[in-house]
Amino acid sequence: MDAVEALRHDWRLGIILDTLSSLWWSTATRPDRGQARNARRFGVSMWARSAASHGVAEKGKIVFKILKESCQLSVRQLNPRQYTADIPQVPNLEVWFQRPTDIVRKLCSGDLDLGIVGYDIISEYAQGNDDLVIIHDALDFGHCRLSLAVPKEGIFDSINTLEDLLNMPQWTEERPMRVVTGFGYVGAKFLKEKGFKHVSFLAGDGALESYPAMGMADAIVDLVSSGTTLRENNLKEIEGGVILESQATLVASKKSLNRREGVLEISHEMLERLEAHLTASGKIMVTANMRGNSAEEVAERVLSQTSLCGLQGPTISPVYCTLDGNVAVDYYAINVVVPQKSLYKSIQQLRSIGGSGVLVSKLTYIFDEETPRWRKLLSELGM
Repeated sequence: MDAVEALRHDWRLGIILDTLSSLWWSTATRPDRGQARNARRFGVSMWARSAASHGVAEKGKIVFKILKESCQLSVRQLNPRQYTADIPQVPNLEVWFQRPTDIVRKLCSGDLDLGIVGYDIISEYAQGNDDLVIIHDALDFGHCRLSLAVPKEGIFDSINTLEDLLNMPQWTEERPMRVVTGFGYVGAKFLKEKGFKHVSFLAGDGALESYPAMGMADAIVDLVSSGTTLRENNLKEIEGGVILESQATLVASKKSLNRREGVLEISHEMLERLEAHLTASGKIMVTANMRGNSAEEVAERVLSQTSLCGLQGPTISPVYCTLDGNVAVDYYAINVVVPQKSLYKSIQQLRSIGGSGVLVSKLTYIFDEETPRWRKLLSELGM
């Protein structure tokens, strides 16, 4: 291995911490930071690196929480003023802080290999780059939608659908509909596909809701969560105006997955951990003891209750005790997975068939057969 190749020994994961910073992490024997800085300074390419980079876009506390709870990976930042951190469960892993949009840009340029970032950011800043592949499209945090909104009053008083907006006679070549947004690529593409011909876009970074009231725009395209901010600024969403639904996704560079040693393996582990945690989310393990003449008799009683069927069925096992000086089976232990929202109903049903000593345990993971998302990824990579 020559000196240039030695400069890229780490896998890198990028995670957005807030609007100003994000993470990016690396594994394997890494060069000293002076070498790494020089490598970046003099334009060492991604193929001169020997580690995988992963970027994740969302606010730091949320990302740290999801990594810890979903993947059992704790991000450890020894000094909050530094731009580096590590993940103790993954040896030689570096975490670097970056901006949200830079995660996608660096995935496209090859400076990152993997990322956790909102689908809205991918759509806007990847701009159809076919080297990016979404490994997991629903990490269940960072939910929002990119939506078109117009004022409630004035010429928009009776405008309730996208078709109504399209057919307004006010929009001409001389006087196009003015749209302010931070999503110019996605917004323009959407409106063009919907048949809008006379539209002009104004770039805006924040407080977009104020633009129509100031007379600077006719409509806005912005991220919406609850819609409260729109309503409080006298704006409304219209039917057909949702451009995309967004949440955090796990995304990767196809080139990195195909060519960079170790990237595919890290992707597989992260996907398995995330998928298993999401499968377990909202489910709990209920354990109880029940008298019975046989495991089959107990199973028959348990399966007669609608809330006690489990994933494939209950697990029934003998409980050994001492009876008159002899080891005997007088009870059977029942283990069954139930939805958390049905907990009390499940306990009532267990009691009704003779269950006692009920224990309730939170589930962290449910690892099933190979996840369909992994098979889909391998298919997209031609493997």
